[in-house]
Amino acid sequence: MGHRDDLLEGAKRCLLDKGYARTTARDIVAESGTNLASIGYHYGSKEALLNLAFLKLTEEWGDALGEGREGDESVEGLPPLERFERVWAKIIDSYEESRPVWKLQMEIVSRLDSDPELQKALAGPQLEGRKGLAESLLGLDQDADPERARLAGTFYQALLAGVMVQWMVDPATAPSARDLTEGLKIVMGTDGEQDPGPA
Repeated sequence: MGHRDDLLEGAKRCLLDKGYARTTARDIVAESGTNLASIGYHYGSKEALLNLAFLKLTEEWGDALGEGREGDESVEGLPPLERFERVWAKIIDSYEESRPVWKLQMEIVSRLDSDPELQKALAGPQLEGRKGLAESLLGLDQDADPERARLAGTFYQALLAGVMVQWMVDPATAPSARDLTEGLKIVMGTDGEQDPGPA
């Protein structure tokens, strides 16, 4: 790899180890075996490098999730609710392994109000992430039906963030795949219970 790739890989490792705010340019240089001048030359600034490294980490997480789904024929052809539960079981099972990425996500979100450049850098990739979730988790073709993929991805992105926050706060009471499925049935009114309506 050249210095550009070395810097990116070093920045990714630093983010997972130290977080965004605590990673210095010198940390990245030490981790990548490059020099300080190469950060400016290849990326313009440490912040631009860290922003890209963060995006790559989340992209890699999404790719790994999609590969797990594609390699699992057990979800193909299942009714939607069963498929939903299987997919969420896989996501939740991967929580401990992906905890550093989620911890980093929470730190990044907490910085957005004070860092307009970071917020701007994440806006486009967030939209792409929604489409990727729809494709990875549901097999929806974003080119064939972009609006359906967008809506499904938006739903999954919102649910994913909420579930992971609950797992970070207290894994013992965080929702299981079954909890999510049963909750979805209640919201959809398909759990067999009658809605009593307004009192």
